[in-house]
Amino acid sequence: MGRDVLTASYAIPRLPPSCELESPKVLRALATAHRFLAELKGRAATIPNQGILIDTLALQEAKASSEIENIVTTQDELFQASLFPDGPDSPAAKEVASYRDALKCGFDRLNENRGLLTNNTIVEIFHVLKRTTEGFRSVPGTALRNEAAGTLVYVPPQTLSDIERHMGNLERFMNDDVLSDLDPLIKMALIHHQFESIHPFSDGNGRVGRIINVLYLVRTGLLDSPVLYLSRFITTHKADYYRLLQAVRDDDAWEDWLLYMLEAVSVTSRQTLELMEGMRVLMADYKKRLRDQKAVRYSQDLLNNLFRHPYTRIEFIQKDLGVTRQTAARYLDHLAGAGFVEKHQLGRNNYYINTPLVGLLMRVSDSR
Repeated sequence: MGRDVLTASYAIPRLPPSCELESPKVLRALATAHRFLAELKGRAATIPNQGILIDTLALQEAKASSEIENIVTTQDELFQASLFPDGPDSPAAKEVASYRDALKCGFDRLNENRGLLTNNTIVEIFHVLKRTTEGFRSVPGTALRNEAAGTLVYVPPQTLSDIERHMGNLERFMNDDVLSDLDPLIKMALIHHQFESIHPFSDGNGRVGRIINVLYLVRTGLLDSPVLYLSRFITTHKADYYRLLQAVRDDDAWEDWLLYMLEAVSVTSRQTLELMEGMRVLMADYKKRLRDQKAVRYSQDLLNNLFRHPYTRIEFIQKDLGVTRQTAARYLDHLAGAGFVEKHQLGRNNYYINTPLVGLLMRVSDSR
């Protein structure tokens, strides 16, 4: 009983918290995280078409983030769901695709709002993610429990007025670059903890919170596009993630939380660098081989298509290259014969897999 009262009585603070955050350990971790993040930003700029990174990496981020919520799908189901609206009847794949769409929606709104990350954007992200028109929670009774033991872990704010007040304070903190001189990576960690403690939606708070992470890195200029593969670290260290979230509420253990999030940035930046380098090498190889063969006219649009869509289809080639359906089908069949893609069939539809790229995505995804 005492434990329930203690966790329920956590008073969500106005940010930043009134304690020392930039300890020597945190400062050392900050330096490492910034170094790898800056390298990631620079390497991303060398990829000729940023849409390749956003589309390809957003889907991988969506898969990893959804796994944290026990929404698990295979790469094959995921890509097929992206390829065909009426593809495999996989609820998990559709949930993951919704996450990708929500991430891209948030990035678009961030650009339209000239770098402001607003609560309206956060609500729209939730709408796309959950395919709903609901807003912030308005019905009391939400409580977070340990799934295995069934014990109460934490009771977030219960009334709509409290949720709106806390989210208003959070919105101001997210977009304030003057009054607070905290490092943006520390602010990202504070924002994430605050959002998860407010728990403003009836569902999907973890996934929305992880989308906010990468969008905040974009709004502060630490990244140009949402390509940090952050959820993979949390998936691998899921128990620590939930334990440290609660340790801040119970014991004000901000340092351990900050160190965890900074390590997540460092580790996933290195992993994403590995993936980008693999894509760069693979694209260079495809470019050379495509230019050497004669049956299909090489173009940058063709190369971009094969890497923006690990699973592609005739309609994608037709649209991206501005060719007829017959020409697009002939191109893809020749590319399959030459070993650039593998041809598959789903019902009456043909699709083509960039097998080396899919292998690279799976290899990096499994290197935990």
